[in-house]
Amino acid sequence: MTDSNTILFLWQLSFFISVVTLIMGIFKKSWIFTLISTITFLPVAYYFLGAVNTIKYIGLTPIILVILAILFWFLKRKS
Repeated sequence: MTDSNTILFLWQLSFFISVVTLIMGIFKKSWIFTLISTITFLPVAYYFLGAVNTIKYIGLTPIILVILAILFWFLKRKS
């Protein structure tokens, strides 16, 4: 029973860190924070890819986050 609680805690921690770093990345327009958000969101995305309904599209969120990180990187490089 404690193993499932530990895994659930780590999953929730990963989601929380992902959301916090995404907010920081958007406000600061930082590609590093957005990339960290992408990496920490991967376990959440992997979980939702197994769904059989439309919730499975949450699993595609890391693709959007990578595109956003690349966009911020190009903006930083250009200025």
